[in-house]
Amino acid sequence: MGVIVYLIIMLPFLIFAIVLSQGKGAFLLAGFNTMAQEDKEQYDEKALARFMGKMMYGYCFCVLLWILDELFHTQWLFHVGLVLFVALTLFLLIYANTGNRFKK
Repeated sequence: MGVIVYLIIMLPFLIFAIVLSQGKGAFLLAGFNTMAQEDKEQYDEKALARFMGKMMYGYCFCVLLWILDELFHTQWLFHVGLVLFVALTLFLLIYANTGNRFKK
């Protein structure tokens, strides 16, 4: 049962990753789509979307580790996936919000 739940979680992540990694779908990014048009024009939309696509692939990998944990009944795979999930989130927050990396 747990494997099905994780697959349901992973499927939208994978679809978003594919769309975003092509440089499209920036309207799916919560903070970006609520900006005023003048503010959006200051950002490199393709670079931001590609970066978020890579991050979504990372999240898919974490969920894949959780699926493997359910299949093989090993607790350590879940813990590795959880640590990677938290580390990826911290990296995402720090990298995306410092250094004006995605401004034109």
